[in-house]
Amino acid sequence: MTAILPDAAAANWVDRYAPVSLRPWLKLGRFDRPAGIWLLMLPGWQGIALAAAEQGQLPNPWLLIAFFVGAALMRAAGCAFNDIVDRDFDAQVARTALRPIPAGLITVKQAWLFLVGCSLTSFLILICLGWVAIGLGVASLLLVAGYPFMKRITWWPQAWLGLTFNWGTLLGYAAATHTLSWSAALLYASGIFWTLGYDTIYAIQDIEDDALAGVKSSTRRLGAKVREGVAVFYVLAFVLALAAAWVGGLGPLFLPLLGLFGLHLSRQAVAVRVDDGPGALKIFKSNAQAGAILVLALVAGLWSPAGF
Repeated sequence: MTAILPDAAAANWVDRYAPVSLRPWLKLGRFDRPAGIWLLMLPGWQGIALAAAEQGQLPNPWLLIAFFVGAALMRAAGCAFNDIVDRDFDAQVARTALRPIPAGLITVKQAWLFLVGCSLTSFLILICLGWVAIGLGVASLLLVAGYPFMKRITWWPQAWLGLTFNWGTLLGYAAATHTLSWSAALLYASGIFWTLGYDTIYAIQDIEDDALAGVKSSTRRLGAKVREGVAVFYVLAFVLALAAAWVGGLGPLFLPLLGLFGLHLSRQAVAVRVDDGPGALKIFKSNAQAGAILVLALVAGLWSPAGF
């Protein structure tokens, strides 16, 4: 049997319905905690939506499906790699000690095989997306490979995660257009600050254990100024998303939903408390809704009044 992990919902589908023999593998890929899948997928959808809006079209549904499947697989591969590298740290942190590798349910060799299988399947999707997207997909492996080591060498591993998780913005845009643009670059920059904000919130759960284990984080660096730091990151995310829409020539229907996106982020910044780990997890998970709102805003931006 595997235990329900601290940052997974008690009623998650893996612990409720999956065969016992598959649970360690599904937990290695974080399928019991799907928030990360949405947070990896949504930047890709945002890039697709931006490209479609610039062309006055709705997003290609098959491209959206491909990015959903690819995000689920690559997130699973990235989590497996992170757990392989961090297995000694994970054993010292209460939230991660029961993960399959430190708990002895999956060996390091088995985890490598899982990683390779997920990566190869994702590559089959990638090669259908065009040469620009293929190049970006291959380049993303450098970001993925570097992430587990960032917490050892910088106080800002959350910024590196932002670079990594939001690479899908560029990839989605390139898959839809076979090129890149300044609007896509601005939307990517917006996503970096969005991730820096929500992952700073997420790391509140581990702030004491990270200090004992010597793990660095933006949360520890900001200390009592976490709320102010998150607010600054979110303001930059909002402004850069607005700039992306302006450069991309999106219509005015983008603005009301962007305002809702900004309201969502501002409420997070107000609610976050450095001494409330469970509350931080709840706020973190709400970013799936925030990212979806931005996708809808970009889709709405394809409509413009006559003569606008």
